[in-house]
Amino acid sequence: MLVLDTNHIREIAFSTALGLLLKERMERADTDCVVTVVSAEECLRGWLARLAAAREIPEQISGYRQLTDFINFLAEYTLLPWDEDAALRAKHLRTQGIRIGTMDLRIACITIEHDATLLTRNTVDFAKVPGLRFENWLD
Repeated sequence: MLVLDTNHIREIAFSTALGLLLKERMERADTDCVVTVVSAEECLRGWLARLAAAREIPEQISGYRQLTDFINFLAEYTLLPWDEDAALRAKHLRTQGIRIGTMDLRIACITIEHDATLLTRNTVDFAKVPGLRFENWLD
């Protein structure tokens, strides 16, 4: 199983050149591609902040249209939960001195708990997490 980190999700969702190549590679992969609820939260927070800042009606309409498209995009993927096992793993890693961002640690722990490989550009931070398998399919 492959877990898409937020940076990989954005490339696909925005249909960038890299995102289109990534999507083709994912389709050729002989495994499921999924998203964590934490990455979904990160993306949705960005969309909601954009909507909150929209003052003009055309900007609001465009923002809601793009939010709708993104929600429909997310619906195509299985969402892996932030559950008790992942939370306990995160707590244990913190006591071991693992220092990466909270959201990244949550994504890492969810990925480990599902015995999956994380697709991410953030290899520097994720390399600090023992037991996490990760690859960068964008660079």
